[in-house]
Amino acid sequence: MRRDDPDAGELAPDEPLPATPEQVFAALEPMIREERMARIDAVVAQRTRSVVPVLEAVDDPRNVAAILRSADALGVQEVHLIEGEQPFLASRRISQGADRWLDLRRHASPEAAVAALREKGFRVYVATMRGDVAPMDLRSLPKLALVFGNEQSGASARLLDACDGRCTIPMRGFAQSLNVSVAAALALYELTRDRAGDLSAADRAELRARFMMLSVERAAQVVAEHVSRVASAQPR
Repeated sequence: MRRDDPDAGELAPDEPLPATPEQVFAALEPMIREERMARIDAVVAQRTRSVVPVLEAVDDPRNVAAILRSADALGVQEVHLIEGEQPFLASRRISQGADRWLDLRRHASPEAAVAALREKGFRVYVATMRGDVAPMDLRSLPKLALVFGNEQSGASARLLDACDGRCTIPMRGFAQSLNVSVAAALALYELTRDRAGDLSAADRAELRARFMMLSVERAAQVVAEHVSRVASAQPR
């Protein structure tokens, strides 16, 4: 897909909660159907932050969208983006709004991304055709960041120099490579099979509130009015 295709759009920044999670719960729960709340709670309960995909210079908006959609479907909450000369674009038709449910962490350079991830305890591996380990060999790592690079050139030399290792998906056919979004889906499936539901209680509460905000029209206004009513009812 061309980057100037009308279906390709920039990824919006994450919006902070307008109030505490408890205030959001009180304001919005009466407006959300029971079935929808059950779905939100089920998704939150299965989210993980211990595996994160990192995208570096993935150019095709269809690939970006497909990776984001796979991340959401597999319970991955964070996707890290290494900003280059061009902003990341995603196909709206393919993403189906998956980016709204994810935390997008942006970094100015490969070195900054690796440093930030290591500070949080992550080991950083790069997905490449010539790796030393397979995704299944990395499942025991407590925290893993897996980098997916450009469709043509792969990860940059700067990132390869900074990472902890290289990972490859074993091939059994004549094809020697996979589309980056397919590679991401296969690797993330393998890496997340035993990791569902590792968020802290505070993280789950904040994520629940955020998903509720995304499920109600004019949610910010509803929450603000609720907070104002509660404040005005307090004795002075």
